[in-house]
Amino acid sequence: MRRLLACVLLAAPIPTPIGFGPRYQLAPGPPASGRLACARVNTTRGRDAAHVELFANKLVLLLPKGIGVRDRCSYPVRTTQPTGVVEFVPSAQPTLGDLFDVWGQPLTARGFAGFRGAVSAWVGGRRWRGDVRAIPLRRHAEIVVEVGGYIPPHTFFLFPPQR
Repeated sequence: MRRLLACVLLAAPIPTPIGFGPRYQLAPGPPASGRLACARVNTTRGRDAAHVELFANKLVLLLPKGIGVRDRCSYPVRTTQPTGVVEFVPSAQPTLGDLFDVWGQPLTARGFAGFRGAVSAWVGGRRWRGDVRAIPLRRHAEIVVEVGGYIPPHTFFLFPPQR
């Protein structure tokens, strides 16, 4: 029983405060030039979802609602709620770099969204060793990106049922 309790405690998420102020609460900006285009089709059918968590200086940086959503079109990657859930069209083979491009925020090995420092990333709890922009958005992937300190990454996310 002690061993089970220890495993549960080790797997439990660590509560992390959300960053406060305009630096941590970024709006969906105009897209930077990238490889994805906005299309008139604006449905959830045919889209998968991944979960992206961002940490800057050991605080949560929320992905805002409305990334990739425009008046009369929708990008192959988008957010409809500020939960970190990213909806994407699998046939577009989107990457984390594409998401940041559509968001209008920079993402490099030396920083993201205005925060500077070495960027670390995890996919499903495993350290990503390649270019952080190349992380593929895949169905039910749990992607954690950090700058300015270490927060133990989550290994999974409980996705809401699809509509």
